[in-house]
Amino acid sequence: MNDPLLWALLGFALTTSVTPGPNNAMLTASGANFGFRRALPHMLGIIVGFPAMVLAIGLGLGTVFSTLPWLHLALKYVGAAYMVYLAWRIATAERGKGAAAAKPISFFEAAGFQWVNPKAWIMGVGALAAYTVPEAPVWSEAARVAGAFVFISSALWCGFGVAIGRLLTSDRAFRLFNYGMALALVASLIPVFIL
Repeated sequence: MNDPLLWALLGFALTTSVTPGPNNAMLTASGANFGFRRALPHMLGIIVGFPAMVLAIGLGLGTVFSTLPWLHLALKYVGAAYMVYLAWRIATAERGKGAAAAKPISFFEAAGFQWVNPKAWIMGVGALAAYTVPEAPVWSEAARVAGAFVFISSALWCGFGVAIGRLLTSDRAFRLFNYGMALALVASLIPVFIL
C-alpha cells in the first residue's frame, strides 16, 4: 500500500465525491423525501454505475467521442433533458397523502444517470488522465481508477438529506426544500453549456 499515486487517486475520489453535484443533490433530496432505506437502490446505482462508466471510458469510449464529437454533443443534450426531468420529479414530490405513490430514483435510473451526468464525466476523465501511467496495461489502470470510486460511498449525502428531512416539519418547508434541490440540480447544468 506504499503507492503515492493510489493515495492521490483516493484523495481525488473522496474530494470529488463529497463536493456538490447532480448526484449529491438528488441523494440529499432522496434521503429527505424517502429516508435512508428507501434511497439505498439510488445510492447503489451510483456506486455501481459510476465505476462502470469510468471503466468504459478507460477502455476506449473516450476515443469514440474524439472521433464522433456529435455523439458527445448529443449525450450532453440528452443528459441535460434527463436532469431537468429528475429536477421536476424532485420539485413535485409529495408529502403526506399521495407520498406513498412517490418513489425514489431506482438502481437502474441512478446507474444510467452516470452516463449523462456532466460532473461524472469530468471526474472520470480527470481521474483517468491524472492517475494512470501509460506504461501499465490500459485495462488494469482503468480498473484501478474505477475501483477507487467504488469505495467512496454516497451514504454521506443521503444521510445529510435524512437529517434535513427530520427538520422539515411543515408541508411548506418540505416544498421549499424540494424546490431548492430541483433548482440546484438544474443550476448544475450551467457550466455544461457555458464551458
